Amino acid sequence: MKRRPDILCIGSVLWDVIGRTEAAMRQGNDVPGRITRLPGGVALNIAMTLRRFGLSPSLLSVVGTDPEGDELIAACEHMGLSTEVLLRDPRLPTDSYIAIEDGKGLVAAMCDAHSLEAAGDRILAPLFDGRLGSEAEPFSGPVALDGNLTEALLVDVAEHPAFRKADLRIAPASPGKATRLTPLLAHPGATLYVNLEEAGLILNRTFDSAHAAADALIAAGATRALVTDGACPAALGEFAGTVSDTPPQVPQKRVTGAGDTFMAAHIAAELKGAVGVAALTRALEAAATYVSGEDPA
Repeated sequence: MKRRPDILCIGSVLWDVIGRTEAAMRQGNDVPGRITRLPGGVALNIAMTLRRFGLSPSLLSVVGTDPEGDELIAACEHMGLSTEVLLRDPRLPTDSYIAIEDGKGLVAAMCDAHSLEAAGDRILAPLFDGRLGSEAEPFSGPVALDGNLTEALLVDVAEHPAFRKADLRIAPASPGKATRLTPLLAHPGATLYVNLEEAGLILNRTFDSAHAAADALIAAGATRALVTDGACPAALGEFAGTVSDTPPQVPQKRVTGAGDTFMAAHIAAELKGAVGVAALTRALEAAATYVSGEDPA
């Protein structure tokens, strides 16, 4: 590669189509609003935020050679993101995500990540063939990993020697994919980023606070776990204990991407030397800024 990246972002790189309205919605409603299309996907959302914090991420994913893919690659490169080792496959269309948000938050969403799932371990080739690492000389830096990968591929990541030295930062992508992360709990370099619902799904329990959920994830074998709960206190669980902090209260202008922003901001804070509750606080502040309609920097 031309330059060694500060962090690898592995997972979904796609187009987000977001419909937003101030009206309260229920099933079957047809209301006026704004519809936008912008670069998205968990891996790309994290990479974009990391770039705003001055880091140099590299994307490992798949994007089609269709016009949508060409436009997405151009947008990524315009933002200063490395697409040098990203897989382009003419047989696979560029993935997409659609969401509807009203004044109270997310109403419904759907992610079409079929191309990412079809590409499988081909997106990880740079970590095996020497471009970024190999089984003999594994990549030893931070890796942001999203749960849009198939369960089989996540199991491979958990067990493959090429990942044994990685600082894995893992997000489930959605509650429906949270249980895919179970094989990664025992990885000694893994940090798990989940919301309260996702923590409950992983452990097949319900929790009344992020602090309790973080404690339970550590007890279940996780090395580190960050748990958010909307406007309620978030928690960072580690073997040494669990700490909590409350997010700033801000007007809610958008929801999609807030969790990815939190994760990226926490990673950036730690890479710049912050630890414990200080890094957690910076991440909560960045996520609140994002939810309020501004871009954190």
